[in-house]
Amino acid sequence: MAKDYYKVLGVERGASPEEIKKAYRQLAKQYHPDLHKGSKEHEEKFKELNEAYRVLSDEKARANFDRFGTAEENRGASGFEGFDFGMGDFDINDIFESFFGGTGRRFSSRRARNGADIEVELPLSLEEVAAGATKTINLKLEVECGNCKGTGGEPPSGVQTCSICQGAGYIKTTRTTPFGLFATTSPCKRCGGAGRVIVKPCHQCSGSGHVRHTEEINVDIPAGINDGDRFRIQGKGEMGRAGGSTGNLYIVVRVQPHKIFKRQGGNLLLELPIPFATAVLGGSVKVPTINGEAELKVVAGTEDGSNFRMRGLGLKQSHGYGRGDQIVRVSIIIPKKLSKKQRELFEQLKKEEL
Repeated sequence: MAKDYYKVLGVERGASPEEIKKAYRQLAKQYHPDLHKGSKEHEEKFKELNEAYRVLSDEKARANFDRFGTAEENRGASGFEGFDFGMGDFDINDIFESFFGGTGRRFSSRRARNGADIEVELPLSLEEVAAGATKTINLKLEVECGNCKGTGGEPPSGVQTCSICQGAGYIKTTRTTPFGLFATTSPCKRCGGAGRVIVKPCHQCSGSGHVRHTEEINVDIPAGINDGDRFRIQGKGEMGRAGGSTGNLYIVVRVQPHKIFKRQGGNLLLELPIPFATAVLGGSVKVPTINGEAELKVVAGTEDGSNFRMRGLGLKQSHGYGRGDQIVRVSIIIPKKLSKKQRELFEQLKKEEL
């Protein structure tokens, strides 16, 4: 029984040549033997698709098939031999591109590569955290060579189009197989897929297309920032290659320990020794703050280890509004050496306590 070539390709009898060609290409990609090594089933199906397309893509053969159910008059003695599938050389790369989404130039050893990101640790004092600061960072970066504009060749003719691939970056080879003519492409060995070669390297970058450059970058540090906070400056990392984008700069804040203050979020903690008499009788003492001195009122009868809160004298909240407080923990100074008068007063106090 004669095969129904329309069913083989999955098209209607009135299908246009474009529809037939599209259906064949899709099925050929699916059943191509090169994608199913050793599969006799796929090999036979591929032969059947070739036969159907050969007939339906030929105007006279299709007319005979539509009228008589056969195309024998147009087959010739050798069947498929030398058949080019009706669309020029069959390029196996078309198949792989359909699976992997390849577009544009198929091969290139110089694919675009994005530049690397750079991370820099930035030390800050607690005073800089309290007030905010502008810091200068010196970066040594790879940038595009100004002489050759990144080509690597000495202007004006240090870079030339590859004479082997004529700038395509790949070489196309056609071979004859039992299934017809196949075209394969591979990267050009001379230019490595770039399509151009450096015949005279740039004297500034030695052909690399980039040079080392020191750049000063001013970084604005907001008040209240925390130790370990990390923020990004876009486009200030290493340069890309072959058209890739430039990397980013990441700043990591490192807040240095302070001599007298300890940080607790937005609050500042301070240990403050006070005289014994002040703890007993009460009074005012001078207290250091992150912005200068302030006065703290100590109530009479204050015990050792008591905490006093000085509102709004801490750090600006980095993730919110307002400021933290300064917490003062007092420690009472017990005198080790007493004057004659002090001893008399303490002895009198002792008698009264008894």
